[in-house]
Amino acid sequence: MRAHLTKPRPSRRGRSPRRRDQRGITTAEYAVGTAAGAGLAGLAYQLLTGGLGNQMLTSMFDHVLGLIGVG
Repeated sequence: MRAHLTKPRPSRRGRSPRRRDQRGITTAEYAVGTAAGAGLAGLAYQLLTGGLGNQMLTSMFDHVLGLIGVG
């Protein structure tokens, strides 16, 4: 039984049956990736502009300045 290896029969108009086009899948993946990136950017913005972000940035700069001997 090698039915799966044979060519599809032409339709009534003499053309082969239409295959499903998957170009839209790539577009959907880009849309999901863009939405996820925007969500992460929004989360990072909220964290860095709040009190926790300000404290974290201040301590990081103080630490770096201490490492290079300036602060």
